[in-house]
Amino acid sequence: MTAVSFVRRQSLRAVALGAFALVVAGCASTSVRDAWFDPGFTGGPFRSIFVLGVLPDEGGERRIFEDIMSEKLRETGIDAVQAYRFLPDGGRAPEAALDAAVARSGADGLLMTRLRGVRTQTEVTTTMMAGPAMGGFGWYSGYTAWFPVQEIRQFDIATVESSLFDVKTRKLVWTAVTETFSPRSVRQEAPGFADVIIRSLTERGLLPRK
Repeated sequence: MTAVSFVRRQSLRAVALGAFALVVAGCASTSVRDAWFDPGFTGGPFRSIFVLGVLPDEGGERRIFEDIMSEKLRETGIDAVQAYRFLPDGGRAPEAALDAAVARSGADGLLMTRLRGVRTQTEVTTTMMAGPAMGGFGWYSGYTAWFPVQEIRQFDIATVESSLFDVKTRKLVWTAVTETFSPRSVRQEAPGFADVIIRSLTERGLLPRK
């Protein structure tokens, strides 16, 4: 292989990897993996939601999440209230304290969101790239012009469970497990996460449509 051919081949590889990186950067998103709905529920759309995030307290992540989720719900016309206004930070509250907090809020629905865990996944991708033709003209030059470019990457996937309870009956009416790929921070991911949850609840008739 000539020096010129080698340089062209390396340049094509760099372009391929650069394009791949751009695609990966744009793939951070939240999607619903599993969902369940109580078909016997006839309570109609909820109008007031008690938003509870079961998250670590480091860096105020719980407050950040509850603020963002509540604000997103208010944008749809829901009277949403953050749980931290009634429940102090610092660990799991006793059942009686949670019951009293929900009652004081006046909400008719309790939306509880908890982080199940974060796992690391490895993905190997092979892309065939066209390099400089070898062997002159004809089909053989095209046959020899392709070479594989392999990329190995690791990324995190955060698994979150969200559940909506009817306050009056204390029954679970909807639950979903979501996955967020390449999560960055609660502040950055919560808006998109909230949109996914609100859309799913609206489609089920559990939140009023605009």
